[in-house]
Amino acid sequence: MSGKTLFIANRGEIAVRVNRAAKALGMTVVQAHSEADTDMLAVRLADRAVDIGPAAATKSYLDVDKVVAAAKDAGADAVHPGYGFLSENARFARAVADAGMIFVGPDADTISRMGDKVAARDAAIAAGVPIAPGSKGAIASVDDALKVAGEIGYPVMIKASAGGGGRGIRVANSDDELAKLIPQASSEAKAAFGDGALYIERMVTDARHVEVQIMGDGTRAVHLFERECSLQRRRQKVWEEAPCAELSQSARDHVCAASVRLAEAVNYRGAGTLEFLYEPARDEFYFMEMNTRIQVEHPVTEMITGVDLVQEMIRVCFGAPLSIEQDALDINGHAIEVRVNAEDAANNFMPFPGVTGAMHVPEDVRFDTMLFEGYAIPPFYDSLLGKLIVHAEDRPAALAKLRRALETMKLEGLKTTLPLFKALANDPTVIAGEANTAYLEKWLETAEIEPA
Repeated sequence: MSGKTLFIANRGEIAVRVNRAAKALGMTVVQAHSEADTDMLAVRLADRAVDIGPAAATKSYLDVDKVVAAAKDAGADAVHPGYGFLSENARFARAVADAGMIFVGPDADTISRMGDKVAARDAAIAAGVPIAPGSKGAIASVDDALKVAGEIGYPVMIKASAGGGGRGIRVANSDDELAKLIPQASSEAKAAFGDGALYIERMVTDARHVEVQIMGDGTRAVHLFERECSLQRRRQKVWEEAPCAELSQSARDHVCAASVRLAEAVNYRGAGTLEFLYEPARDEFYFMEMNTRIQVEHPVTEMITGVDLVQEMIRVCFGAPLSIEQDALDINGHAIEVRVNAEDAANNFMPFPGVTGAMHVPEDVRFDTMLFEGYAIPPFYDSLLGKLIVHAEDRPAALAKLRRALETMKLEGLKTTLPLFKALANDPTVIAGEANTAYLEKWLETAEIEPA
């Protein structure tokens, strides 16, 4: 990649992460930024920076035409979208390619196919990937939904075919609830994603959220084992780890092999993640969706495999074959990541944009962040400041390391979610590895979290 120019069409900690991976490959980095982000760390680290518009994301980071034009004018060979914003936007991927640049991710057709949850579900079925019982495609009407629910039984999940992030999702426990909630879910999905299509699935109770990291070069794919992301608030992950402590080796082999089959079936290129619900009582997996981008939680996979996922996705998207063989990959120890957000966890997670004071990060941990002392956090974007990642020989040792890090880590001038993780890291259910996707929200109802 030496001599090539990479345009980073994102901000925050992922822009910093991509910058460092690109520099390690000998690339020149051009960083896009809004008017609110002129002083962010990614801009300081880049070889060049380009202002792409006002603070509002719709007028800068989400403006396809503006971003593509900026990348083209900068002489970029490739564009990395990071996560969020335009990372799973098929129109953006196609526009980048049409402008003669490389989109660092799968092609537009793959993004369209796997970004539509009904189409992705169909692809999963064809590849022999297990799915939850539900509708065959999008539901046509409330009557259609009632018929499906009658066949699979309540409770059921109403889910948006497009998009993600928990939007367009409802849970119904009866015919009356289902009939009432379908219009609400459809309207929310239409407003958020421009598509109100819905499908129905049997709700998996006491489920764990387990996802498989894959990497493909358009022909061959490998898996890099699984992560568990069951600790969630409002369907947003807050704590991730690898590997999943719950899985037997046979279950791991089964879900990882299925994930590779699906990736190869769609000729996947780049980094991607297949998300599953795991039902321990039945020892069964159910495919939910595929994320056609690098994930926030990718560092835990890097820590247990030793593979730099961002560098590898850049290489394969430039046309190189995968540099890793499945037989050479193994799980080395255990890693845990916690998402450090600018939120006051003791005060209903109130957002807290502020100015970063003195910082202290323990030397034996990894902290992927956008912060530096004196940085004023803009109030316009996601509250994620960075990710604290620990790695040790096994899960108990990783938890102990996390507890030590949380006791000594300091981000002065800010209120963050660090106190939340101090409490969770000492919680008996979390320590035992028994938390499911419903656990955190119930725990928060009675938890005592120290003021930030």
